[in-house]
Amino acid sequence: MLALPLPCHTRAVAWRIGAVAATVVLVVVYALGSGRWVSTGSSWYLSLEQPWWQPPSWIFGLIWPYNFLMLIVVGIAVSWTASPPRVIALLTLLATTVALAIAWAYLFYEPHELMWAAICLTGAAVLTLPIIGIAFGQALWMGLVLLPYQVWLFLAASLSWGYVATSSR
Repeated sequence: MLALPLPCHTRAVAWRIGAVAATVVLVVVYALGSGRWVSTGSSWYLSLEQPWWQPPSWIFGLIWPYNFLMLIVVGIAVSWTASPPRVIALLTLLATTVALAIAWAYLFYEPHELMWAAICLTGAAVLTLPIIGIAFGQALWMGLVLLPYQVWLFLAASLSWGYVATSSR
């Protein structure tokens, strides 16, 4: 059977659907991967001296679902509307930040490599800046809804460095 090439419009739509799927998969991997190792109820974690600026634990339960949802919403919107180079940049940055955030969760909670964990999370926070830039470049609302995520990542990175400082005393 002879396979006919897809019309350009159909290929473009298929490519965008693939980008949307990649976005959703990355965020789900982020949520499940980081959740795999984070254990704030462990005796080790509870024995740590918390940095003075650590928010109450219930804040974490509010902010992370919001962050994951907004990453999906904005990722889908960018994947569907942005130029292919912007979409590729977003997906590359998102994949890198997801890998760094999951590495933080593992390094912090499993082998307790606090400094390496802080380095990973700082890298994720810094690499999220261009994601925010891409979002703002597409639409004001996209950038605005991701600002809490950006602030949270920098706060989390600072907390991670705070744990490095308090554990070395």
